[in-house]
Amino acid sequence: MSNPALSKVLADVFGYTVFREGQQQVIEAVRGGHDALVLMPTGGGKSLCYQLPALVSEGLTVVISPLISLMQDQVEALQAMGVAAAALHNGLTAEVSAQAMQDLHQGTIRLLYVSPERALTSFFMRNLQQWQVALVAIDEAHCISQWGHDFRPEYGQLGQLRAALPQVPFMALTATADMATEADIVERLQLRQPIIYKGSFDRPNIRYVVEEKFKPQKQLRDYIGRQRGASGIVYCGSRKRVDELADRLAGDGIRVAAYHAGLDHETRESVLRRFVRDDLDVVVATVAFGMGINKPNVRFVVHYDIPRSVEAYYQETGRAGRDGLPAEAVLLYDPADAAWIRNVINEHPDDDRRRVEQHKFAAMQALGEAQTCRRLVLLNYFNEYRSEPCKNCDICLDPPRQYDGTEDAQKVLSCIYRVGQRFGANHVIDVLRGSKSQRITEYGHEKLSTYGIGTERSHDYWLAVIRQLIHRGLVVQNVQQYGVLQLTAEARPVLRSEIALQLAEPRINLVVSKPRVADRGDYDKVLFRRLRALRKQLADAEEVPPFVVFNDTTLVEMCIRYPTNADALLSVTGVGAKKLERYGAPFLEAITEYLDGDG
Repeated sequence: MSNPALSKVLADVFGYTVFREGQQQVIEAVRGGHDALVLMPTGGGKSLCYQLPALVSEGLTVVISPLISLMQDQVEALQAMGVAAAALHNGLTAEVSAQAMQDLHQGTIRLLYVSPERALTSFFMRNLQQWQVALVAIDEAHCISQWGHDFRPEYGQLGQLRAALPQVPFMALTATADMATEADIVERLQLRQPIIYKGSFDRPNIRYVVEEKFKPQKQLRDYIGRQRGASGIVYCGSRKRVDELADRLAGDGIRVAAYHAGLDHETRESVLRRFVRDDLDVVVATVAFGMGINKPNVRFVVHYDIPRSVEAYYQETGRAGRDGLPAEAVLLYDPADAAWIRNVINEHPDDDRRRVEQHKFAAMQALGEAQTCRRLVLLNYFNEYRSEPCKNCDICLDPPRQYDGTEDAQKVLSCIYRVGQRFGANHVIDVLRGSKSQRITEYGHEKLSTYGIGTERSHDYWLAVIRQLIHRGLVVQNVQQYGVLQLTAEARPVLRSEIALQLAEPRINLVVSKPRVADRGDYDKVLFRRLRALRKQLADAEEVPPFVVFNDTTLVEMCIRYPTNADALLSVTGVGAKKLERYGAPFLEAITEYLDGDG
């Protein structure tokens, strides 16, 4: 099929006028019979790389996907565009499964989504060899690799499919893979001289922000309060914390729910479905709320606790702004959390795995503590080297101001020394600030020369200084001894005034993103609210997620261009012929009414 014909299907079915970077190259490779490894960021258009070939090739495209909810969302979205798609997984009724199998035997299905467990059954393998399979696509392919951040044993066995379908091209797709993971994917899937496409890992619409974790619950509640109903995800390190935060946010009147592996399957599915359908604004979750969340309009992702790898952080933050509109990723960072995680990693019994995890977490910690453009640090990790700052992270938007911190450092270092290097940060700060607590008098620390020499500064100010001294290697936090602060040899020249020390001015009460992150000044927000309500009404009537009707990018474009006839609406990104026929009339009517003065 010629390129113009591919472009026609792209426009008629998917409603796009141009391919994104790399899509056409990958599509033409697999249509030529080549295997492919596709590394594209979340929201970069990976799914089109196998969906479009399925519509222009004879036979069946099989997609291996790890999550039932993701499969269901993809199938609903394809069916809304008039594509014959089906899924096979354990969540289906016997009748639905039987109908899908009948359609597959009759050759009427173009795209079949299947879980790895189902794909590896002998029954399914036998059927695969009878059906005319044109392409096998493995989504979230980093799960195959033992070096990946989300290894799943059943994924590691998918190489068996290659033995069952030796002549069929295979495509592996992922948003995150370092070089070791990439090599593992190729080897385990037995890809043959694959075309390897690596898209940019940059997501310029996401603003990366790191806030020091001072009063985390208040920081989180204030932040979510500023978002005014936008969709967001909050990631936490434990189930207990998930439940606590979800309860507190619900008490603030936020439409929120908890999600973790300790909840039963029906509850988790309900939370995901309500979130995707805009019936919830915020989900507080562990990493169990994971791959392939098919919701384009997530406006923010907050990490309440630091992730264990840059890959996990990238994957999770990448769930924001998949529609290309402005979004934000906020990390609440506390070095004490990092010290605890390092301790857990150090206890791992497997030497190789421990070394890998230590390396990955050290890179994540460096990102959290960076004083240079965070996007550059992130991209450099994925071997995408750039030199120009992004101008859309907290460091670029509000560069840390440096000051001569020698005196502050001397006060802290001297106080740590005077208390015998046997106490943690909070006690040291209490001495500096002249606290009259029972614990201070119990140890006689009100008699120390450093008692009360820092009363003019807040607790959070001194905590920020201590953290910088830890980052600089002048102080260590001994995890084995309950986080007590101890001096290193590097502290001596500072204490003796032999060298001056430049520190970043402590940032207290950070509010980097004063405007709501979804705000853009170039579209009609009153009309957008109307069209969003109309979309929700149509979606609820059909029992599908709102983005299946149109995503936010499409609505924003309508609110810039005001289409009032079918041709004008068809020229809007994301409006194909089938969607025009299905949803065009009510949207045109709403826009026309608005322009006629009903707004």
